[in-house]
Amino acid sequence: MSDQNKPDKITRREMLFRTGAGGLGLLVGASGFGTISALGKTMSKEEEVNSDDVIPFYGKHQAGITTKQQTYVYLIALDLTTEKLSDIRDLFKEWTIASEKMSKGVLIDSYSDNLYVPPADTGEAAGLSASNLTLTYGFGPTFFEKEGADRFGLASKRPQRLKKLPAFPGDQLEDAWTGGDLCVQVCADDQQVAFHAIRNLIRIGRGIVTLRWMQSGFLRSPKADKKNATPRNLFGFKDGTVNPSTNEDYNDVIWSNGSEASWMKNGSYMVMRRIRMLLEVWDRTHLNEQNKTFGREKVSGAPLGHKDEFDEIDFDKKDEQGKPYIPADSHVKLGRGDGSQKIHRRSYSYSSEMDPTRAQLDAGLLFMSYQKDPFKQFVPIQKRMASSDRMNEYIRHIGSAVFACPGGISEGGYIGDSLF
Repeated sequence: MSDQNKPDKITRREMLFRTGAGGLGLLVGASGFGTISALGKTMSKEEEVNSDDVIPFYGKHQAGITTKQQTYVYLIALDLTTEKLSDIRDLFKEWTIASEKMSKGVLIDSYSDNLYVPPADTGEAAGLSASNLTLTYGFGPTFFEKEGADRFGLASKRPQRLKKLPAFPGDQLEDAWTGGDLCVQVCADDQQVAFHAIRNLIRIGRGIVTLRWMQSGFLRSPKADKKNATPRNLFGFKDGTVNPSTNEDYNDVIWSNGSEASWMKNGSYMVMRRIRMLLEVWDRTHLNEQNKTFGREKVSGAPLGHKDEFDEIDFDKKDEQGKPYIPADSHVKLGRGDGSQKIHRRSYSYSSEMDPTRAQLDAGLLFMSYQKDPFKQFVPIQKRMASSDRMNEYIRHIGSAVFACPGGISEGGYIGDSLF
């Protein structure tokens, strides 16, 4: 019987995980007898769920895509070290159990009474709320095929929309920030809660996956922004003003209908670009040039020649000298194009402290966008920007990846079950 046709029964590895002994195989205490905690223990008072900041893990779509952006993100790419599809299936089942619990703000499992085995949960989120935690999973092109080989017998299920992005003019991509078999995006309003989730997913996957790259990011805190304004990037400009905002827009821009691959129904495609900002250069640039580079007013976010951030942009509007207020090579003009390509931006600022080779800040934008088809939506936009965007003087694209994020998980199911 092939891996693909095996029944979806609970494996010994999964059983051990559920009982707090994931990855140990045999738990032997001082007495010489194994001890395993009971399934289905009642939650302790510390584990009770506060629904005020809980975003459901199960649903039609994966959380963390159209969810209101949280304050912190960890985005990781993972490479598979196993050659068995059954290992991957079991891992996704374990990740599902852990993700559902962590999204409620509870421990993955109660601690064992045996003091001589590692705890099933690393514990740093104990006593903390769920903090609007979301976990979003995706598959990279190399999950299906690598160096021409069909890795797990699933190559025929790879959507044509899932492939490596083309090279763009000006790219300075580094292998350390590119590609990956799998990705996990974890967002929360508490950085420790987000880190706890990433740490435990990596721990659970030990022996099946290895960490390829990891990037953290941040936005302004909701508590510090009572007006719920559009977030600002590290250049000080608002980022994400024209995002889709209605269910009709989401269906038009973000969600796949499954026509390219049935397992992608209600899912979306994530594009990641790690964009280093040359902050020292930008900080020496006068305000008028900064405004023209973006095509917006820095303080208000309004398009040049307009009053408010969300004004409908008139690119033909001219100043007293008869020149367009918004330059043809501005970021907003090239991003908009003819209006036919739209994406859903979900970007975060990042800071990796200092670049020791230049003695400068290593900071920028962890750009993430979701769309139905990266090659019809993101790629044309990026081609325009790469060729003539005024902003190219101040940025460097050093990381790139694309992932297929399937639809949501139903209770009783597990991540990726529609693919497997």
